[in-house]
Amino acid sequence: MDAGALRRRNLSAVLELVHRHGGVTRADLTRALGLNRSTIGDLVAVLVEHGWVDERDDAPRSGVGRPSPRVAPSDTRVVAAVNPELDVIDVGLVSLGGQIVARRRVALDHVPSVAETVAITAQTVRELAAEAPHVEVRAVGVAVPGLVRRRDGQVRLAPHLGWREEPLAAPLAEALGMPVSASNDAHLGCRAEQTFGAGVGAGTMLYLNGGPSGIGGGLVVDGRPMDGTAGYAGELGHLGLDPAGPLCACGARGCLEALAPRDALVAAVGLEHPDDDALEEALVAAVAAEDADGAARTEVARQLRWLAVALRGAVNFVNPDRIVLGGHLAALWRCADEAQRASLIADALPASAAEVTIEPAALGAQRLLIGAAELAWDELIADPIDALTTPALAEA
Repeated sequence: MDAGALRRRNLSAVLELVHRHGGVTRADLTRALGLNRSTIGDLVAVLVEHGWVDERDDAPRSGVGRPSPRVAPSDTRVVAAVNPELDVIDVGLVSLGGQIVARRRVALDHVPSVAETVAITAQTVRELAAEAPHVEVRAVGVAVPGLVRRRDGQVRLAPHLGWREEPLAAPLAEALGMPVSASNDAHLGCRAEQTFGAGVGAGTMLYLNGGPSGIGGGLVVDGRPMDGTAGYAGELGHLGLDPAGPLCACGARGCLEALAPRDALVAAVGLEHPDDDALEEALVAAVAAEDADGAARTEVARQLRWLAVALRGAVNFVNPDRIVLGGHLAALWRCADEAQRASLIADALPASAAEVTIEPAALGAQRLLIGAAELAWDELIADPIDALTTPALAEA
């Protein structure tokens, strides 16, 4: 490896650690990367000079002598994150460290086309950037509820949105004049939880994401995402559970997402366009207030029974150490009593289920935007100096 490539790799490694931990000391960087202190000092100085990080003297003291300076993410450089859905387009600006600094949910009265999604997203990103003139928007990541070809952001199939073989990343990149990447929403939610949320430290993790467009999933094995040959692995919402069940948007019958739909829970609590946090809050309150045959309690119990069928097969097949539930599936977990929670994997093989823990997603309604942002940060962090040769949104 030549000197230039080695320097790029080391700059990327430093910035990646700062990003994942929301700030680290120089001493932490020295230990983690195995580089000497002067090299770490030089790399940090370059990142400070180019506006990626700041150095602060607020690290806690440990031992004698001066505390090691803390290297923190700059709050002036962000990416845009987007999650189009059936009834809303969710847009945010996300800083290093996975912090959402601005967010706007654009409610819709119809399912958007790709062209509408591009136009609304471009306008909303520009509005959010104008309201925060101190930040630079450098790239865009999109979390799509469907199958997305990662290399070019082509949406192969998003059944609930009615999108099939639609280019998305390319027209949005043209509209905003900056790099755009797109991937499946559940994969990105899984990545967000693995990096910043309930999946931190998990070895083998099964993630299920419930949203307006159905149920998706993600799988982490030995700490690494498993996306499949073409990136379409993890479609747990399309596990066939009941051949005589309701018709799914994919064309099959009895899929998990057809048997445990989010809209049935939304209807049970009478909300319009709720995000996941609002739905969870309303559902928990309704279940607590109702008697045993109340509408919310009945629907929660019904969906938990089907979720248990799906998890039984998944646990037997994957043998995870952690299951993370996101979206309305996390709301089901919050509403469940102790017996209902235990029932979710009670019928799995005892040996496979022995070490499994189940947790709701820690990032709540922000997980998909944070995951989409990770997609946008990838290329920036990989080469943080050359990435600045592409104009920011305000400069385009």
